[in-house]
Amino acid sequence: MSVRPIRQITQSQPTLEGAGVKLRRAFGFRNPEQFDPFLMLDDFRNDSPADFAAGFPWHPHRGIETITYVLAGDVQHQDSLGNSGVISAGDIQWMTSGRGILHQEMPRGDSLGRVHGFQLWANLPASLKMSEPRYQDVASQDVPVLTDDDGVSARILCGRFWGRRGPVEGIAADPVFLDITLPPGAEKRLPVETDRNAFAYVFSGAASFRDSSAPNFEATNHSLIHFDRGDEVVARSGPEGARFLLVSGRPFAEPIAWAGPIVMNTQDELRQAFSELQNGTFLRA
Repeated sequence: MSVRPIRQITQSQPTLEGAGVKLRRAFGFRNPEQFDPFLMLDDFRNDSPADFAAGFPWHPHRGIETITYVLAGDVQHQDSLGNSGVISAGDIQWMTSGRGILHQEMPRGDSLGRVHGFQLWANLPASLKMSEPRYQDVASQDVPVLTDDDGVSARILCGRFWGRRGPVEGIAADPVFLDITLPPGAEKRLPVETDRNAFAYVFSGAASFRDSSAPNFEATNHSLIHFDRGDEVVARSGPEGARFLLVSGRPFAEPIAWAGPIVMNTQDELRQAFSELQNGTFLRA
């Protein structure tokens, strides 16, 4: 077995998105090839409704998939196809924008005014950029949760892990998207296929991802760990335990032309998309 070394550990950065939502961005917009096929990860976590109530009003997408995973509060959504609904704590929404969609996402706090979730953007290959838009909405109770003998647990949002497959299907990059919980002082070897790009994002407690006899717990809340190649990740939790996302996917290795909510392969395709937005032909039957 080959343990994945760490390329870099960084902290997610505060930013404003939508109509003024305060969140933290783990990665996005710079050097998109680093995380191919993933483009961006946002951590929207707040206990002050004034900092998120304005939400993410109507906006377009083309050429990507957006994955929303809610841990606290709700996210109400509507789109140009006539879909609407609410995703709540533990739920997942995987939206394939394909050739184009307009939608809005409006977070609401729980009974204590808190909201917490993640939005991950995944690229689409050139062959699927103009595919038909679709949604996969998954309720919390339909997400497999596996707990090993040592108390380490994994929520399998997408992909195959520990012999089980998550509920989201038919994704171009065949991603594995996991929510891992380590009890205090635990050590776990987590398999990751060698041909995938992989990262972890710690959002509770602290963990070390170095294969050494004397780890330091440098990866704390808001830490992004970008891994190099290998076929497993070694995670050790600190005295308070740790919880983190572990995400991997097969890179497309295609050119990326990106402007705001639209990601294509060439600048000409980008210009065409924004021209269609202006002249009213962006949405296609």
